Amino acid sequence: MAPRGRPAAAAMPRRGARKRLKFRADDVCSERVTVADYANSDPAVVKSGRVKKAVANAVQQEVKSLCGLEASCVPTEEVLSVSGESCDSSDEMDTKESINGRAARKKKSKRHKEDAEGGGGEEYPIDIWLLLASYIRPEDIVRFSLICKKAWTVTCTAAFWTRLYRRHYSLDAYLPLRLRPESMEKLHCLRACVIRSLFHMYEPFAARLSRNPAIPDSTPSTLKNSRCLLFWCKKIVGNRQEAMWEFNFKFKKQSPRLKSKCCKGLQPPIQYEEVHTNPDQDCCLLQITTFNFIFVPIVMGMTFTLFSISVSTDMRHHRVRLVFQDAPVRNGKKPRMEQGVQVVLDPVHSVRLLDWWHPQYPFSPKA
Repeated sequence: MAPRGRPAAAAMPRRGARKRLKFRADDVCSERVTVADYANSDPAVVKSGRVKKAVANAVQQEVKSLCGLEASCVPTEEVLSVSGESCDSSDEMDTKESINGRAARKKKSKRHKEDAEGGGGEEYPIDIWLLLASYIRPEDIVRFSLICKKAWTVTCTAAFWTRLYRRHYSLDAYLPLRLRPESMEKLHCLRACVIRSLFHMYEPFAARLSRNPAIPDSTPSTLKNSRCLLFWCKKIVGNRQEAMWEFNFKFKKQSPRLKSKCCKGLQPPIQYEEVHTNPDQDCCLLQITTFNFIFVPIVMGMTFTLFSISVSTDMRHHRVRLVFQDAPVRNGKKPRMEQGVQVVLDPVHSVRLLDWWHPQYPFSPKA
């Protein structure tokens, strides 16, 4: 048998050869444009399901002409010729629109660049910012200082902190000697002293401290890699028949600039350095009260690496475990217990973490 001939390959339609819809000039008359042309157009005829841009532009051109002059004054041939020219090539219209869009974007970006170079805002004298600072609340000082550099400079001045103190001072408030009005005339550590006094006099700040429980709900993690500066213990005689013991650990937290290894942040002006001086900056006090005296080894100068609070052996109190090492522990690594000094306090009555602005934080009257 003779081999069968291979069937002729069926002619495949070429991609992109879809027939474009051509519009005649007489189809653009405003009388023939209906709602159906926009809402229910046949997707087989117009794939996007809407009237072509060229037709819409032609109708818009005709409406503009009729609004400007009477209908009898506009020759029909002129309208049809204009609309016919616009309908001949919808691709040309799209190309022109895209070019115009690019040009508009370039102009807009250029305008933004000029605004950025020119500042694009008003610059007010520092006296106005100092006047506005007299009306902000203590909890909004940080937000106010972030408005602009002059607003931040105002928060560095001695006048700002002195006015803030006088505004919230009350004769009924019990203040330490260093925080009383006669001692606030010194510029040295003025900012730190005003912040401390607000936790005595300003009700929203004092309410925050009163909500702190005797035992924290979760183990504080802010003390990790802090250095122990001081340690002391004292006997407390209270309402109980047996005395309790209070163990105090003063820590200095790791500075943020050391974590990121970057340069110093924004520093206050030189003339206000004395106002911003604070020997206890980034310091806090861990205060642990126990029912019995417990021997604690020397840990001053060591780095605090582990802090855990668990249930005591008698199931009625708490147990605190502290681990100190000679060097900080890097992120992601666990401290080696055999290389450090471990302190276990059990049973524990209370655990408190006091920041440097806390009313019960011990500070020098000469500060």
